[in-house]
Amino acid sequence: MGRLRTKSDYEDLRSARILENQARLASLGLQKTVSELRSIASSAKPAKAHVREYNKKDYKITPLRRSDRLKQTTATAADADVTPKQISRRRSARLRGKEEESEERSRSWGRVKASGLELQLSPEDSARRCKSKGRGNVYNPVFGICCHFCRQKTLCVEEDCKRCGNFDMDQPCIGKTDCSVCHSSYGVLCRACLKVRYGEEMEEVRKDKEWMCPHCAEETGFNPYWICNSSMCLRKRKMPPTGLAIYRAREMGYKSVAHLLMDELLQRANKSRR
Repeated sequence: MGRLRTKSDYEDLRSARILENQARLASLGLQKTVSELRSIASSAKPAKAHVREYNKKDYKITPLRRSDRLKQTTATAADADVTPKQISRRRSARLRGKEEESEERSRSWGRVKASGLELQLSPEDSARRCKSKGRGNVYNPVFGICCHFCRQKTLCVEEDCKRCGNFDMDQPCIGKTDCSVCHSSYGVLCRACLKVRYGEEMEEVRKDKEWMCPHCAEETGFNPYWICNSSMCLRKRKMPPTGLAIYRAREMGYKSVAHLLMDELLQRANKSRR
């Protein structure tokens, strides 16, 4: 019975407090229910947001700004009935120098004169081509064959070469070597590189129909340490380029750079076996 009485006292106290709160809300004018407040809020119209008008600009009818130089160029093109691209552009001194150098080089790489369907080398370049007995000093990107070592695409120095002298593409260049095995660019060497880097003469190589380049000679096992000593091939072997090693080779009594490297590689191999 004590528990029921305690519960009844709690309910009486709760009811009295609810009545007290309702009277306080009424005195403050807050007797409206939640549903009434929601209906008032939903009936109120939201304020119209300000929308910025977008006007698309038509650039086709808008005149483009031009500098005085471009205006003058356009006017000159219109008077001459040519396009503005055909009028020469301004160039800095550096760019003008490069363009003139490029034009001069294109004129000097052979000074080829067309006579009907036949191409001929100018007399001065023909004399200059045969004057040198090394790598050649007449550059020609069309008829010249690139040497694997010096990578110079020049005409050969042989007087009776029909390819470099008469520009006959069907004839081989007798001033550059050709490997009998691979027939690739690895076996193309000019007279000077063949002599300095490998100690061989062009006349002897032309007579030897079974001549092999250093790459093929090493692969066949004919000369295991007879390697190509061009900078590209040495880098593939993780070896530093030799540079002008011919002077050191000759001072040490070797015939060429290839003979020097062959002896050095052989000595390293013997030391590693011990």
